[in-house]
Amino acid sequence: MRVLFWGTPEFATPALRALSGEGFDVVAVVTQPDKPVGRSRSTLEAPPVKRVAEEEGIPVLQPERPRGPEFVEQLRALAPDISVVVAYGHILSTEVIELPRLGTVNIHASLLPRLRGAAPIQAAIRDGHTETGVTIMRMVKKLDAGPSILQVRTPIPDDETYGELQLRLAEMGALAMIEALALLEINRATETVQDDADATYAAKIERGMTRIEWIADAADVSRTVRAYDPRPGATTQHGDVDVKLFGARLAPRTAQSPPGEVLEIGPHGMLVACGTGAVQIAAVQPAGKRRLTPEEWARGRGIAIGERLS
Repeated sequence: MRVLFWGTPEFATPALRALSGEGFDVVAVVTQPDKPVGRSRSTLEAPPVKRVAEEEGIPVLQPERPRGPEFVEQLRALAPDISVVVAYGHILSTEVIELPRLGTVNIHASLLPRLRGAAPIQAAIRDGHTETGVTIMRMVKKLDAGPSILQVRTPIPDDETYGELQLRLAEMGALAMIEALALLEINRATETVQDDADATYAAKIERGMTRIEWIADAADVSRTVRAYDPRPGATTQHGDVDVKLFGARLAPRTAQSPPGEVLEIGPHGMLVACGTGAVQIAAVQPAGKRRLTPEEWARGRGIAIGERLS
């Protein structure tokens, strides 16, 4: 089976490695252009998927936008049997979706139709879901609404962060994709139409969504921190300084204290009061500084017991 692979971030690399390792003929990888990095913006950094493709000797296409007659003809010349999309980052036209003989399939990191959209992993943790998974679906023009070909489920542990869950789902998605392609190749795949009435949405992460509300229950605060750990980081404020928080765990709270008050600082982190209960924070990153343990932050006179976060 001739596969045209579309993807950009680290999340997509396990699927590309799996396709190559299982002997599929990956005719090309389509990814986003290299991005300038550094203070001078003079150094170009390749997308993670491009680096894997070059290791595997797979041709790479990096259009600014995946459209236009010339680009479509370039794809047609590759004669793919199917396109596989994993977090590419651009909307594909109907012409591009339908170009391969078997169409286009996508790995989505949720149990569709729940959590369609850009940030399903973060939303699953933040909203307190106890289970998530990956869906291999047929891509259509409507967002994440195509028929489901295969789903794999997994529980979400109480202490799992976005970064940890993302790694697990990336590996699960790669294995599920291989199984789905094998079923499609022998015409044994069962495609289940999604029920739009059951659909929920996980919007793109905006800055305001990462702000901690200390008046909330400790379980809600912990989930918010874990949902944005390690990127972009849940945020709070100490004085006039924005601070990112990482490594939240629920902790006992024996006395009533104002929400946001720092109750303890020690080798296990920083204990902070919430509206109900408290959370232990393992690491912080004040604006403009590197990531620190709370003890390091306190030694630098950045925080002290009894002060409040807001």
